[in-house]
Amino acid sequence: MDTQAFRRSLHHSDRYNRRGFDSPTKRAQALEEAYQSDLISSIRDNNFTYTKGRLNIKLAQAFGFCWGVERAVAMAYETRRHYPNENIWITNEIIHNPSVNDHLRKMNVKFISAKNGIKDFSLVSNGDVVILPAFGATVQEMKLLHEKGCHIIDTTCPWVSKVWHTVEKHKKHVFTSIIHGKFKHEETLATSSFAGKYLVVLDLEEANYVSEYILGRGNRNEFMNKFAKACSNGFDPDKDLDRVGVANQTTMLKSETEEIGKVFERTMLKKFGPENLNSHFLAFNTICDATEERQDAMFSLVDEDLDILVVIGGFNSSNTTHLQEIAINKNISSFHIDTPERISVKENSIFHKPLGSDLELKNNFLPSGKINVGITSGASTPDKVVADVIEKLIDIAS
Repeated sequence: MDTQAFRRSLHHSDRYNRRGFDSPTKRAQALEEAYQSDLISSIRDNNFTYTKGRLNIKLAQAFGFCWGVERAVAMAYETRRHYPNENIWITNEIIHNPSVNDHLRKMNVKFISAKNGIKDFSLVSNGDVVILPAFGATVQEMKLLHEKGCHIIDTTCPWVSKVWHTVEKHKKHVFTSIIHGKFKHEETLATSSFAGKYLVVLDLEEANYVSEYILGRGNRNEFMNKFAKACSNGFDPDKDLDRVGVANQTTMLKSETEEIGKVFERTMLKKFGPENLNSHFLAFNTICDATEERQDAMFSLVDEDLDILVVIGGFNSSNTTHLQEIAINKNISSFHIDTPERISVKENSIFHKPLGSDLELKNNFLPSGKINVGITSGASTPDKVVADVIEKLIDIAS
């Protein structure tokens, strides 16, 4: 499919909207009323610190809702106000935040069900309204919804769209897209649908593995078994890795994405020589500004004198998980929670998710005596949720 031609056609349809319905001013006011916090505003004004009694809190200097998330949430709410009586569907969570998605359910926005990773669009009818979430939707889903005669409200983050443009450039110039991401993640599924040949690598270790194969030091069968679910149909590592371009899931760790790009640049330089590098390697910067800012702020936060660190965000939020990784790499005791309700004031306990593990209960969460607590949150977490967590910490420490 010519994905660029399809998108151009879709964007000119009178059943497609990617601008929303309210003015920017009205949109900002609605979000401020729903999700902003006076406590968080005062902490920002106080150099991101807050002290009460024995509790000293240090906030990351960039955290929480990014512009793309704010836009997506606002457009989803506007859609219900604009279509008060129509069936409204959403192809996935609007963002990875339980409270926001629950609010949409209360507004009678229906979520497309999925079984074994396959979405069921059978209940979606002509004239229904369908919201595409912040991390986008596959081109096949867009085509299906357009053919069904649905009104499509596209809240895809512009940074995600930028990645789609990148892999389309790879495809146009017959380069294989190497995508740094999680192959099952909704954003990566969407991005790969716009690519031609593609291979998804999770981390630097997998990138180095692919590099070794390109340089002739690998086993084909082992390679295909390793990436069986993370490559395009008919992928041939002996042919499709001669010309590569790098892109990424926008919520991955910035430093790792940059290093992966360098790995493949060095690999192609070594194999084909400097005079042929541009014919075998393409690099575009597809790192999201908001992701970069939050990760940089986290690196600064973990340099503070902290006893513990609380990371707030959806458990399936990739950008939140990477914030937790930064804390772990600095050997700081960190606790990832998705809602304030995970903290029990009465029991001084926290029900949290260690990296790569199931939820577990930590008793005596806040130790006695003076304590320095670092706090950050993923790009899908409203300020009000962060404030509610801080209020619980204050109650425990009192």
